[in-house]
Amino acid sequence: MELSRIIISEINDQQVIYLKEVDGDRQFPIMIGIFEATSIHRRVKDFASPRPLTHDLICNIIEQMGGELDSIVICDLNQGTYFANLRIKRDGELIEIDARPSDAIAIAVTNQPNLPIYVEEHVLDESAN
Repeated sequence: MELSRIIISEINDQQVIYLKEVDGDRQFPIMIGIFEATSIHRRVKDFASPRPLTHDLICNIIEQMGGELDSIVICDLNQGTYFANLRIKRDGELIEIDARPSDAIAIAVTNQPNLPIYVEEHVLDESAN
């Protein structure tokens, strides 16, 4: 999947990002908060920050502790709420950490190179239009 759109509204609490299949037509929206939307937008537009922001900090901590960010997976959809895992490789093991999709996507676009974004098939079946 790839991040295809970010919609930031100054008059609404919920912002929207769209994920789209790289080699397909399915896409779906995820409602997120303004902080995460702004962080994702800054990274996509390549705006520099004078100091590390939260998602930079997470990437730096993982790297300094000997881990390597691998990918993110949108793994479930339950009553309109998406769930994600951040995948980290460390000492030959793949570790999955529960994360909000918005934070996982912000980390994916913060990491250099950007992390792959995967979505479980059953989530796509339930949410894609």
